[in-house]
Amino acid sequence: MGGDWSRYWRSPDRPLEAMHAHFERHVYHRHSHETYSFGFTEEGAQSFTCRGAAHTSAAGMVMVFNPDDPHDGHATDELGFTYRMVHIGPELVADVLEEAAGRRVGLPLFTEPVIHEPGLAHALRAVHEALLGAATPLRRDELLDTVVVSMARRASVRLPELTSFAATAAPTPAGGDALPRRPRDQAFGGTDAGVGLSRGRSRDQVSGGMDAGVGLSRGRSRDQVLGRTDAGGGLSRGRSRDQVLGGTDAGVGRRVGVGVARVVRELLHDGDDLEVSAGDLAAATGRSRFAVYRSFRSEYGMAPSDYQRQLRLRAARRLLVQGRSLAEIAALTGFTDQSHLTRWFTRYFGVTPGAYRRAVAR
Repeated sequence: MGGDWSRYWRSPDRPLEAMHAHFERHVYHRHSHETYSFGFTEEGAQSFTCRGAAHTSAAGMVMVFNPDDPHDGHATDELGFTYRMVHIGPELVADVLEEAAGRRVGLPLFTEPVIHEPGLAHALRAVHEALLGAATPLRRDELLDTVVVSMARRASVRLPELTSFAATAAPTPAGGDALPRRPRDQAFGGTDAGVGLSRGRSRDQVSGGMDAGVGLSRGRSRDQVLGRTDAGGGLSRGRSRDQVLGGTDAGVGRRVGVGVARVVRELLHDGDDLEVSAGDLAAATGRSRFAVYRSFRSEYGMAPSDYQRQLRLRAARRLLVQGRSLAEIAALTGFTDQSHLTRWFTRYFGVTPGAYRRAVAR
């Protein structure tokens, strides 16, 4: 098939999605996912930036993104690239790993977004073809469990409990219903439908937090493992918001930036007001608009306005699942019209709203 094309699949009852696409001209806007994203390049090569560095995934190479890892993407040359990607909610990953280890364990964290491991690419192809094909639910579960455990064993934060688990084992199928979310999350800025946070854990605890027995192993936070903050950063260890934003402990410069970014992120997640300004964010943090911009971009890889747009697009996905019309969705999420919504939706997700709706309806 020539030119750009994409095919999307979404589970009706689990935080699980899959995409198969070929792109020559399409360029992904910088974005992130609320899920783990595991994939591989089938043909050609794709280039992207992630975690402050440029990367290329050629045919046979595996790509790995943690939840909330900002990245972009485009064809390395005019021949384009074909790739397969599976998006798995962190709560589903946690459930699979709990079955494998026999108890709740920490979520894996990956520091290298490109891995050259043909066996892993083969396993990803198998589960991807099963999800988009006519495989039985049991077969899909077995292949998915194998991939999740295999990926976790290659994470930068190792899970010792998994070292003796055989990759060919077939643990009890993971699943379960997502817990109810806050009313605002159901309409705007929360997790995707069917990707709700499990077992009473907050979004930060699932994607990178530290609650006992659930957070990242060895006492290190997600940011510490990725090299983005000093030990003890954030609001933990009895430190007040003022200490985080303007205290005097060692490494305060970096911690101030992290604290400012996190306050802004919470404001963007919790506020429905699309008219929030840079001045509003500056006033909320007690910093200049430029300091807010620098801190947020350093911590989350994009400007606050890009992050806000991403929240609006995630809200649009949830509304598509609910069967709302494109015109209504555009109005509810702050886009000027259907074409404005469609342009940005495609730049972020690689498929049109219509194609996403059809994938959900199947």
